[in-house]
This record gives sequence, C-alpha cells and structure tokens, in this order.
Amino acid sequence: MTRRFPPPSALRNFLESESAGGMLLIFAAILAMIVANSPWSGLYHDLIHAVTGPVLTDKLGPMTVHLWINDGLMAVFFLLVGLEIKREFVDGRLASWDRRRLPFIAAAAGMAVPAALYMAFVGGEPGLAQGWAIPAATDIAFAMGVLALLGKRAPTSLKLFLVTVAIVDDMGAVAIIALFYTAKINLMALGAAAAILGVMFACNRGGVKNLLVYMLLFLLLWYAMLLSGVHATIAGVLAAMTIPFERTPGAPDSQTSPLHRLEHALHPAVAFAIVPLFGFANAGVDMRALGLDQLFAPLPLGIAAGLFLGKQIGIFGSVWLAVRLGIAGRLRGATWLQVYGVAMLCGIGFTMSLFIGSLAFPGNELLIGEAKIGILMGSLAAALVGFAVLRFAPLHPEHGAVELASNGEIAADGDVRDTSEADR
Repeated sequence: MTRRFPPPSALRNFLESESAGGMLLIFAAILAMIVANSPWSGLYHDLIHAVTGPVLTDKLGPMTVHLWINDGLMAVFFLLVGLEIKREFVDGRLASWDRRRLPFIAAAAGMAVPAALYMAFVGGEPGLAQGWAIPAATDIAFAMGVLALLGKRAPTSLKLFLVTVAIVDDMGAVAIIALFYTAKINLMALGAAAAILGVMFACNRGGVKNLLVYMLLFLLLWYAMLLSGVHATIAGVLAAMTIPFERTPGAPDSQTSPLHRLEHALHPAVAFAIVPLFGFANAGVDMRALGLDQLFAPLPLGIAAGLFLGKQIGIFGSVWLAVRLGIAGRLRGATWLQVYGVAMLCGIGFTMSLFIGSLAFPGNELLIGEAKIGILMGSLAAALVGFAVLRFAPLHPEHGAVELASNGEIAADGDVRDTSEADR
C-alpha cells in the first residue's frame, strides 16, 4: 500500500526559511566586519549614519539609515515574532501547559544564568549594570543557520526544541525591552497608542479580515509608540496580537486565516532582507585600533561569558534537571551530548543582543562598540563549539527511525509519535 505523507507543516517551512535566512545573516555579519576593518570603513560608517530625515521625534532627531533599520524595519521583524508567538500559543507547540513546560523552563534559565554571569563580571563597574539583558537573548536565525550546516545529523526534535525555546526567549526579550529599556513616557502619545490598539482589537472582534486595514493601523501604532518613549518596535508584537487567526487542527495552515497569510508574506522579507540588513548595519566593528585592554574589558568579557557559558549552563542544566525530576521527557532521538550542543548554539545572541546593546547604552559609542565585541566573541565561540559538538557527537541509536517518524506528530517534549497510520 502506498503511504501518503501529510503536507509540510507551517513549522517545517518556518525551519527551512530560518535556516536559509540565518546563513544569509552570517554572510552579512562577516561582510560588515570585513568592510568595517578595510579602507572602506569610512564609507561604511557614512552610509549607515547618513541623515535621511525627517525628524519624527525630537528624542531621535533627524532619521538616519541606522535609525530606519533599528526603529523602523525591526518593528516589522517584531511583528513577525509576535505572529509566530500567537500562532504557537493558540494552535501550535505552545498551545497547552504540557507543551509549554520544557521550553519555558529552558528559556527562563537560559536568560537568568547569562544575566547573573554578566553581573558577576561587571557588577562593580559604574554604568554597566544596565547591559544585564544583552547576553540573555538567542538569535534563532543564526542558530538555525548553523544547524542547517549539519544536515540530517541534527535530529528534528533538537531543531524544534531550539525553535520553541527561541520563541519563548523572544517573549522574554520583548518584555525586557518594554519594561527596562523605555525612555521617559509621553502619556498623551501612549494614550493614543492604546486607542489605536483598541481599534485594532475592535476590528478583530468585528470580523474584519482585510490585512490592509491592520497594516495601516500598525503604521499609526508604530508612530504613536515612537513618540511615547516606549521603544517603537514593541508596536510590532502588540499589533500581531490583534491579527485574526483561524485554528487549523491537523493541517499546516489556513489560506483564509489573515495571520497565516501575513506570516507567510512577511517571512521572505524579514529572513532575506530585514534581518541581514540589521546584521550588516550593526555588526561592523573597527577592531584595528583595539588593544587587549579593550578586548578583555569587563563589558565585552561579561557579555561573552554570559552568551558562551551562561546559555549552555542555564539551558542544558535546566533540561537535565527537568528530566531527572520527571517534569519533562527526554528529547527522543537525541543524545545528551547533542542536547548540550544545541544548548551551546543558544549562546548565539547576535540580532537581539545587538539590538538590546544599542538600547542599554544610548549615545555611548564606546560602550556600544565594546558590547558588540563581546556579542561577536560570545556568539562566535558558541557557534563554533556548538557546531563541533553536534558534528562529532555520536548519533542516537533511534536517530534514523525518529527522523522517518517525524512525518507524524512531534510532541512538545521532543517525543515523536507517528500519527500517519490512517494515511497508509
């Protein structure tokens, strides 16, 4: 009897696009480092900081290329993050508390331990404490790009575990930005943002499915948030919560669901344009004049230690403890050494860490530069060591069978259950 496999899931398509986008991000970051340390470094910095106008808010002054990328295009990135969070919570791998347990535990420990290590390195240095959240983030695109280089050696359960942890991690990063990296509040602008958000929710409740309506309101919400003092990119996550969604049990997605359509429309632009542009605009650090005292200053060392050591300790340690205590099951088809390798890859904090670094030390180019050095050192070390561990780790005895069964249902704890019997 011919076996019919179910169509590719939205999550599987997401994994594939994240892998390709992550590889492009890696290329963009390397290119930025090369250009910034070449005779064209002056041209690079002139281009990134070129004034384009207009003045949208006195706080920022005239808009530059860098501001349009970090405050404008990254709002679209956060819109996509919000859509993915909503989909996973309503109809995905985070739809029940059983499914949320392990990713929440791993993500929480993977944010707390790096922040604690960072504070241990810089706690006594004045003005550096506000950078505590820089090593707490995971760059899903970069990490998935590294995993893609491993091909079929990386079990599907590990890829899905990485995605779910990164989604929860993104939620934490959004909350941190909103709560701890917000300037003086303009209550009138914040009230306007709340009113616009209320209109968007009303449209949702009223059955409006025209995405153009939501995108126009999103643009207004972004500008109100920009004026309010709350970072404008938060508008992306808030807007995503208002986009209508249709549950699709047993199917990859729905063509009539506005959220699914918007998510599919945004993925290529975000993965292949916005995130690489952000990487190129923010990764360029001129290291030609740096001495050892700057490379090993408390700030870059604290960030690098948080990303490289804190992430692996927090995530691997919490997963191991959760399994030992019976809180969650093991990731099927993966050895403990492979789980350790993926925990190491979670130390790639590139995109979100660079973003938080620019918010932590606004206007202080010296500290922002040192933060970038720490992010690059920690992320590079995590990527290389994590890749090496996964490349040379022996495969689980069930690896082949589990990969075949992955055409069935993949449970939240990484267990793979073949549900395709009815399709045989």
